Amino acid sequence: MNKNEKFVITINRELGSGGRTVGEKLAAQLGVSFYDKALIKGLCEKYHLTVDEVERLKGQKNNWWSDFKRVVSIGEAFNRERYYKVEVGSEPELITTDELFREEKNILEGIAEQESCVLAGRCGFFIFRKHPNHLSILIQAPKEQRIQRVMRKQGITHEKAEKIIDTVYKMRENYVNKYTGTSRHDTRNYDLTISMDGMTEDDAVAVIMEYINRQG
Repeated sequence: MNKNEKFVITINRELGSGGRTVGEKLAAQLGVSFYDKALIKGLCEKYHLTVDEVERLKGQKNNWWSDFKRVVSIGEAFNRERYYKVEVGSEPELITTDELFREEKNILEGIAEQESCVLAGRCGFFIFRKHPNHLSILIQAPKEQRIQRVMRKQGITHEKAEKIIDTVYKMRENYVNKYTGTSRHDTRNYDLTISMDGMTEDDAVAVIMEYINRQG
């Protein structure tokens, strides 16, 4: 990946691994925007962005996404803590329809056309697999480490945190398999795989930046 040209970095991550925070910190260090699937889905729902509507906006002017961000104050529009608000037995943030997937995909592709960015999401590695300047990253962590992080974030018991992680794992794996025909844990889908075992988010960002700088 060449950071001196327009690029897209996609981060796939296990719940509780800290991968979303890594993505935010990486984007800040690179001086680009960070987007996640919860935000994109929220945009679709709040602003009724259908595939046709996005295409209409893109056809109006080249800087449609910059204008859209300014109008809706995208940086403050959504509470990112909803990422952890997944209850066992519910499927609020993880189930989608084929149409919603197409809408999200269309918006993600539109963002990447307009600016360099870091995207955290379940299928970004697949959506941008043919992008000429794409870096695909997988962030993992030992299960107990992930359980402890979810416990701290939600203020819940070890048992409940483990159930949430197991539920999300199955749902995300099914989602990725449905829309990509592959497993999100297949390392062949990524340029860089990082284990957070014994690492901080800043450590992970440093590893990624070193990799990027070596690439040019």
